[in-house]
Parts: sequence; structure tokens; C-alpha cells
Amino acid sequence: MSKLTQRVALVTGGSRGIGAAIAKRLAADGASVAITYAKDASAASGVVKAIERDGGKAIAIQADATNAGAVEAAVEKTVATFGRLDVLVNNAGTAIPKAFEETTLEEMDRVIDINVRGVFVTTQAALKHMKSGGRIIMVGSAVGERVLVPGLVPYSATKGAVKIFTQGLSREVGSRGITVNNVQPGPIDTDLNPAAGEWAAPQKAVTALDRYGRVEEVAALVAFVAGPESSYITGANLTVDGGMNA
Repeated sequence: MSKLTQRVALVTGGSRGIGAAIAKRLAADGASVAITYAKDASAASGVVKAIERDGGKAIAIQADATNAGAVEAAVEKTVATFGRLDVLVNNAGTAIPKAFEETTLEEMDRVIDINVRGVFVTTQAALKHMKSGGRIIMVGSAVGERVLVPGLVPYSATKGAVKIFTQGLSREVGSRGITVNNVQPGPIDTDLNPAAGEWAAPQKAVTALDRYGRVEEVAALVAFVAGPESSYITGANLTVDGGMNA
């Protein structure tokens, strides 16, 4: 029996990049998976089809992380479709790399709304359905611990907030048998942060492994935290960053 058989997972922002890799890995480990996406229905459909081709169950739900009502409805649809919710992966996030002094208020609001407010709203909605053995997993960032490169000031601040949110919430729901952990990627090769992008060189330079990570390497850690073997890990900030913060 696979580790996540009969478990149901919701992955926000699951149509591409790290989110898509997490959704596919959780499905491969036996979970039924719902993903949310903001705009790209075809990309989300592609993830669902890939999971189904491999024998898994998945649905895609349109829900912009800035829309509280849509996010709450996505949680309810997940439960209505699969009958329960065991694992929430708060993956939806965004960054707007630029100097802080040049960052507009609208850009700051967007980063805060997706990276912090969206996480709060989704988690609150999910907790109404979670029972003992539930898993809440944040996809934070290594720069939420230590900022080694320029251009990510508001983003780093939001990921620092996610770090403390993880620790605080773990105290509140631990007595219910629910764990809360924060997986913090370093530089990972995605559309948002390509290994060949203009911001890549300084990030790669500060890693111990001298390379960008792969989305599958993040998904592997998320899958472990979602599974039964991580039952005594909670309130943890688990960094997968090639040694960037070493």
C-alpha cells in the first residue's frame, strides 16, 4: 500500500513549477489530489491529466489566492469531491524581484495578499475539515530565514511571516494530532525563478552545491512531511536549498 493511500490533498498554485511537482508526487504516493490555479486552465488540466494517466485521481479548481471566497470554496469543493481533507499544501506564492525603493504599493499588496493572507485564509478553511493525522504544509522560502541576495525584500518579509505562522499554529493544533511544517526552497529552477534568468547568478553562487535545485527535490521533502513517517515533526522549518543557508 502506498504511503498516502486513502488520503486527500489540496495543493494551492498547483498548475506549474513546484506546485505541479508536489501534486504529481503526492498522487504517485497514493493521495487523491485537488489543485488550485489562478488563470492558466490548460496548465492545470495538464497536471490533472498527467496524474490520471499514471492511475491517480485529481481535480483542478480555479481559485485566485487573493480571493478569499474562491479559496474557501476550493476547500469545500475538495471535500465535496473526495469526502475529506487530510493534507493542505500552501504552495501558491509570488515574488516581484526588484529593488525595494522601486517597488510600488500595489506590488507590495499583491505579494502580501498571495503569500500571507492567502495562506491564512486557506489554512483556516482547511482546519474545519481536518482530523487527527492531518498535515498542513507551507511552501516558504530559504530567504524567510536568511536573505543573501538583493531584490527580494517584500517577498522575504512575507516568507518570514509564514515561518512564524507555522510555528505558532503548530502549538494551537498539536493537541488535535495535526502537524504544521514549513518547507523552505532555495533557488529552484521554475518559470518564476529560472536557472538561466537574470537573478540566477547571485543565487547559484551562494549555494554549497553550486547549482539550482529541481522541483522534484522540493516535492520529495513535501511528500515525506505529508506521510506517516513524519508524525513527530511539527513546527519545523525544513530548508531544501543546496546549502544556501549553510
